[in-house]
Amino acid sequence: MAPQIIIRELSKRFGNLVALNNVNANIQGGLLTGLVGPDGAGKTTLMRILAGLMAPTSGSLEVAGHDAVREAAAIHRVTGYMPQRFGLYQDLSVQENLHLYASLRGLSKQEAEAVFPSLLNFTGLEPFTKRLAGRLSGGMKQKLGLACALLARPKVLLLDEPSVGVDPVSRRELWKMVQEMAGEGMAVVWATAYLDEAERCDEVLLLKDGELAYTGAPGDLTAHLRGRSYLVSGLAGNRREFLTQALDLEAVRDGVIQGGSVRLVLSAEAELAAIEPLAQAAQGAIAPTPPRFEDAFIDLLGGNPSGRSAIAEQMAPLAPSDRVMVECRELTKRFGTFTATDRISFAVRQGEVFGLLGPNGAGKSTTFRMLCGLLKPTAGRAEVAGVALRGSGSQAKLLLGYMAQKFSLYGSVSVRQNLELFSGVYGLQGRLRRRRMAEMIEVFHLQAFLDESPEQLPLGYKQRLALACALMHRPRVLFLDEPTSGVDPITRREFWTHITGLVGKGVTVLVTTHFMDEAEYCDRVALVNRAQLIALDSPDALKARMARPDRPEPSMEDAFVELVLAQGEKGREASGLEAAA
Repeated sequence: MAPQIIIRELSKRFGNLVALNNVNANIQGGLLTGLVGPDGAGKTTLMRILAGLMAPTSGSLEVAGHDAVREAAAIHRVTGYMPQRFGLYQDLSVQENLHLYASLRGLSKQEAEAVFPSLLNFTGLEPFTKRLAGRLSGGMKQKLGLACALLARPKVLLLDEPSVGVDPVSRRELWKMVQEMAGEGMAVVWATAYLDEAERCDEVLLLKDGELAYTGAPGDLTAHLRGRSYLVSGLAGNRREFLTQALDLEAVRDGVIQGGSVRLVLSAEAELAAIEPLAQAAQGAIAPTPPRFEDAFIDLLGGNPSGRSAIAEQMAPLAPSDRVMVECRELTKRFGTFTATDRISFAVRQGEVFGLLGPNGAGKSTTFRMLCGLLKPTAGRAEVAGVALRGSGSQAKLLLGYMAQKFSLYGSVSVRQNLELFSGVYGLQGRLRRRRMAEMIEVFHLQAFLDESPEQLPLGYKQRLALACALMHRPRVLFLDEPTSGVDPITRREFWTHITGLVGKGVTVLVTTHFMDEAEYCDRVALVNRAQLIALDSPDALKARMARPDRPEPSMEDAFVELVLAQGEKGREASGLEAAA
């Protein structure tokens, strides 16, 4: 089969910035091609050129037989493009958005009406046609975006990180839909920050600094790591602390927590003996494990950053304590007739990493905003460091740092001015203020962006800036609402290095995430669904509850999906009983 996309010596420059440099690739129809790389590697630039929205500086590109420069209008007709931030109209319903995009794609009324039923059925949006797009969950918004991209039955489908911010249940549904389309002969390009998704693709294009570092089957790249990946299990101490020590070893190229173990990847020249003393000291057993695509990805990009947090190392440790630092009792929030959170109760002790998990729209961010004093509860009580938020919100806010799910910095002023604003809000002045700003600029590598607007930054640097602003005043409690959503795996490791270091100094961290492997870093997790708390325990205990003979060691994602679906079944059964009564 002839390739649907042919890329030859493709380059794109923005002034002195080289976004893409001599990229060559063929993309076949009927295959799912993953596009991966660190933040700023050129993925979105390549996607926009493939979609005919941007002309290359040099080189050639054919999409479904059409030249990208001479026939850009024809490319628009044969491609479906879902950008990273899909432009749904929040005040229009699902059906109205579909009508609008059908009109923009040049479909007649008859053509649109003929295709709507199959798309609504395919995406599961048929029951929600009258719901406003702004009131859809994250997963449903992505499905609507996918439906809009498919309206003209394209030969080529371009999806720029469609699963960012989407819960594991919805992510599985999206993946299944896209696989079906590729199976029908469509060429699908899926840019993703989730390397488990890239591992399931037929082919991958891996960009680094605007250049193609690898193209081919993901398994072929993974095979280069054979004999270098190990699991250290049965550790007597804290897994996060062991990982920090392991990453200090020159022999260790990468390391992450994986279930009850720590996964280590050795450098090409290292011997197993290099990690044996550390494992023995922690009473851990070392066993070889098959390499993953993520192992090869991190190795190709230079390995894991340091396991030490420069921010944490500059902080004085808090006095050890078993004190409850965050507590909510029967916390409830209603917006009119809609209940966002329903009698949520939990307590988090000092130095604990507490994960708040749940599907899109489950109530996680609403709970966070109430605990940070940004949203008044309808009922119940919330305390931070023993201070009641209802009566002493301003006092409590000085004790906590908050990194919002949706970027909360000021886009109209520069990076430097954002740092100045947030340091002032938290009461920092004079020499201390200047020192803290300098620390954040150095630790998060913001030097090159100080005079730019945050809106112009790559996503990874936006998130770094947001975390810097939340940490400026050395908070005792840190709230992180999906801090690593959409960022590359190296940036995710960097963030968890800081979290681990801060917790080691006694800081209490509450985090929401859709990356189930990140949930393994938590001491305990609370699972919220349909506004209610449905599970609260350690990750290992929750996984053990979901074990069965045919799956003795379920993953955290397995546990998440089964617990959420089980609550859904109970809800349907209860509704049936009420209807029968």
